Amino acid sequence: MSYQPNNPHFMPSTTAPALSLPQRGTRDTAHGLSIPAGAAVTGPQAKRGTELAQRYELLERLGVSTTASEDFDELARDMAEQAGFLYGFVNLFLDEQTFVGLHQPPADSGYVIVGRTMSHDHGWCPEVVARKKALPLHDVHASPRFSGNHVVDAVGIRSYFGAPLIHDSGAVLGTVCVIDPEKRPLSEARRLRDIVINAGAEVMDRVVPSTVH
Repeated sequence: MSYQPNNPHFMPSTTAPALSLPQRGTRDTAHGLSIPAGAAVTGPQAKRGTELAQRYELLERLGVSTTASEDFDELARDMAEQAGFLYGFVNLFLDEQTFVGLHQPPADSGYVIVGRTMSHDHGWCPEVVARKKALPLHDVHASPRFSGNHVVDAVGIRSYFGAPLIHDSGAVLGTVCVIDPEKRPLSEARRLRDIVINAGAEVMDRVVPSTVH
């Protein structure tokens, strides 16, 4: 599988620039849309905007960086290696899905090399955030609901296991997940699900000191 240089959603991996916190009341949606102060926003868009603002405020209060982290890269690698998957992610749901932790094959491996951000419209992590529980997909083509996804074509992914990062307040900060071009036996699903759930718990233990739980 080769890297697709014209793919706008999977860019070459680089050091992620610092992400500035949005001014309250101006950046109001999970898609990074700028909304004038006082503008009427209703329905799902308003809910996404509220959740995003709360997420930024919580991350700021906890002192969690929104840039690439060596510690989270290491955690993503350990998670992927335990699962036997090529890719691992620690993913914060900001204006875009932001991979503060990332593990992937070497640049000369022939596999797709992904960048540090991805649209909210792509992948299976948005489903994990919405449902607030782990999503085990041993074969994404086993369900039509999850088969039709940009990531299937762009990266050739066949299996996905993800778990949410949930603060004690109930806010979902993002996800951890592993993906791979090969499907997995259904008999492995529980073990792989537990790996990502445990990795998610480790992320939260690192970002939320016991004094602020």
